[in-house]
Amino acid sequence: MSQYCFGVDVGGTTVKLGLFSPDGTILDKWEIPTRTQENGKEILPDVAASVEAKLAEKGIAKSDVIGVGIGVPGPVDGNGVVRKAVNLGWGILDAKAELEKLLGLPVEAGNDANVAALGEMWCGGGKGYQNLVLATLGTGVGGGIIVDGKIVTGATGAGGEIGHICMNANEEAVCGCGKRGCLEQYASATGIVRLANRKLSAVTEDSVLRNGEVSAKTVFDAVKAGDKVACEIAEEFGEYLGKGLAMIAAVVNPEAFVIGGGVSKAGDILCEYIAKYYQQYAFHGCADAVFKLATLGNDAGICGAAKLVLK
Repeated sequence: MSQYCFGVDVGGTTVKLGLFSPDGTILDKWEIPTRTQENGKEILPDVAASVEAKLAEKGIAKSDVIGVGIGVPGPVDGNGVVRKAVNLGWGILDAKAELEKLLGLPVEAGNDANVAALGEMWCGGGKGYQNLVLATLGTGVGGGIIVDGKIVTGATGAGGEIGHICMNANEEAVCGCGKRGCLEQYASATGIVRLANRKLSAVTEDSVLRNGEVSAKTVFDAVKAGDKVACEIAEEFGEYLGKGLAMIAAVVNPEAFVIGGGVSKAGDILCEYIAKYYQQYAFHGCADAVFKLATLGNDAGICGAAKLVLK
């Protein structure tokens, strides 16, 4: 019986790799640089070489390996074909077939945010739920949707791109995707800073946020300290995200929302602001969804990637 599987999380700077047992225990984890030169042509060969080296180091035979899962920052269709990963320099690339050829092992590939959602369902904040939505609040807003224990990939791998739901048709600033009014423009770390700066320009009240750097962290630190202006910013953030998640719930009806990414370090108070507005906007049949904080941090990607091969 096969005893091991690998999870690979390809980022723009580093590739994270993990060796797992089938119950989700991380037996080892490590990183290698992401070589994006020449349209990232060395990335998959580097991954294959690193996996081969770990097999040799641990004395593991390939016959004892179930497979290798890989998460990629870009749309990945149900056949493991990457449909453009800008950060890596990839266009259309059959990542599954290419890595299988390099390694001689079964491979499954998925979008990194979707894969992270799978990881949180398997061994993180979403454990115990088979229907969940992961909202990753970082520089942007990433998302992953799990229905009946399976990732919602969509026709071209763009399922779960919750950050690009249009929340404000009157927005003048342009999102990184080229559109205007995306959820990402209000609920990401950079979006919270934008909301804060707009609020600070519009009101004259004193706030600790006027005394130094404005960031998502300083906003929520100020909220915890009872700063009135910061609390108003948090209300605006919570309404945008709560309303956006209510829209998603009307389509996929999750049991739980898992909130991850750097902004989630604010803790439970973050979920309180989101849940309050979610309840206001959610269809009654979806109103019982719970809000959880992600718990796997940087390991969510490798955990979910490993889970891809454990069908």
